[in-house]
Amino acid sequence: MASLAELGRRLRERDRSAAPEALNLIESRGRREDAAALLAEVSPAALGGEAPAHLVGVTGPPGAGKSTLLSALVALWRREGRTVAVLAVDPSSKRSGGALLGDRARIEHDPADDGILIRSTAAGARLGGLAAPTREAADALAAAFDVVVIETVGVGQSETDVADVCDTVAVVVQPASGDVLQFLKAGIMEVPDVLVVTKADLGEAATRARRDLAQALAAAGSGEVPVVAVSSLPPVTGIEELAGTIDAHRRSLDLGARRLAARRASALREFTAERGDSGLRALGGRRAAERLLAGENPDVGVNALIAALEARR
Repeated sequence: MASLAELGRRLRERDRSAAPEALNLIESRGRREDAAALLAEVSPAALGGEAPAHLVGVTGPPGAGKSTLLSALVALWRREGRTVAVLAVDPSSKRSGGALLGDRARIEHDPADDGILIRSTAAGARLGGLAAPTREAADALAAAFDVVVIETVGVGQSETDVADVCDTVAVVVQPASGDVLQFLKAGIMEVPDVLVVTKADLGEAATRARRDLAQALAAAGSGEVPVVAVSSLPPVTGIEELAGTIDAHRRSLDLGARRLAARRASALREFTAERGDSGLRALGGRRAAERLLAGENPDVGVNALIAALEARR
């Protein structure tokens, strides 16, 4: 087994063969200190800037067609020569704690293609759809791949954690299923950077869903969010438009500012999950924790909050 420094070096040098070992370490419940040390090896400070990958979140209700959509997107990215890692977040088994559905089996890909990595990961008990190791895995993979996708478990409006991790979030709904109505009721209008209506081959139903979503976004003051209709079944339509829209969103970002805000939000979320509201109160409240995270060190995270808490005891 490679040392942590060696494993980190390989990831920094975009050696994708290091990815499975890195993921095994990050997912190991008994090696949290080692995982933190590995993540330090691929932090912005170690990389000399933000990791090169485009972090893309794909979320939406169950059965909306996320896996079929991803199959088409991954194929397109690979034709363009981009390497792709997919973290498919599935519901957790109460018995083992592991992923139940094994979503990699539902995403079509060539298993012999070393430019693709697909990994099923468990959601844990988090309503937001992401366990801490998923976020850490995305950070590690971002050093070695061109695109890192997090496909979240479909639990509807609870699924907002992905917005704290990814550069671009695509929310997927399907027409004529109640998905659109649920989305409009859900109060997550601030989450998507791109809205995707699947099953465009349904014709008028897809057109109506696209129109309703565009109108709802405009009414909520989010009229700049693009709505793209796709059909992932032959003849495939809209996938190139969607890929272009995702790329355009990435180009529009102040990437450093977005990722710094994402790291701080994730650190605060993890600290609260681990230490509860009492931990926040001991730090002086949420605003005090936010001020601590807003210090000069761009890599400050949950460990800094824990250290501050321990110092006050």
